[in-house]
Amino acid sequence: MVKSLEYAADGLIGVLTPQANTTVEPEFTILIPPGIGMITARLTSDKGTMDERLVDYVAALDSTLDQFANAPVRTVAFACTGASYLVDPADEDRRLAAIEARRGYSVITAANAVRDALNVLDAKRIGIVSPYGDPLHDSALSYWEKRGFTIVRVQRITSDDAAFHPIYALGGEASKGALEAIGTESLDAIAILGTGLATLPAILRAGGTAPPVLSPNLCLVWRSVLAVSGESPSAETLAPWLTGAAWSERFRARTGL
Repeated sequence: MVKSLEYAADGLIGVLTPQANTTVEPEFTILIPPGIGMITARLTSDKGTMDERLVDYVAALDSTLDQFANAPVRTVAFACTGASYLVDPADEDRRLAAIEARRGYSVITAANAVRDALNVLDAKRIGIVSPYGDPLHDSALSYWEKRGFTIVRVQRITSDDAAFHPIYALGGEASKGALEAIGTESLDAIAILGTGLATLPAILRAGGTAPPVLSPNLCLVWRSVLAVSGESPSAETLAPWLTGAAWSERFRARTGL
């Protein structure tokens, strides 16, 4: 067994990201702490619509993991929130458990990472920032309700239909504007959805103030780092991610902001 790698002495994370997603790798590069490395594989599909591609990503998940071959990954981050919305949560949990038993490492979905963060925060009443078009938006709301959360407020982000992708082409200003518009009264937390939506500037601006602001990429890196180190999710481990203390220096060095 490989005990360490040149650029991943503390462990290696495998990352699965949709084929045209331009946000996951940049945000993961900022968020992942020194000593932990990542390798990526693309989720691919030749289907014509986004929803059809998302279903394909889930159906082919196990075979997609073959792209990592015998690389010593300790966990895999499935960086596609939308795919979870089109699968029954119980079926998703069974599928992931079977893969872990067969592969010997966990696969953490972006949706499950957000769920874990909401749970350790004891957040029940949540606000949702959604970049999705219909009908995926409706599926997303239904998913979070099935997971036991009460959706108090929703703020949708309007995309540019002429862009190369309705979500990936959105900038960080879209997340900032949505947070300003959604309001915070009676909310335990706000979840910005979509791994393809740039969220780090908005989260850094929020600075960990109440209610806490979460995003799939932030939560997914937090959970993956815990999986690599063998720690359990807790509010204490999540706190520095929410405030930016765990990654703000890398963000400023990378972006100059």
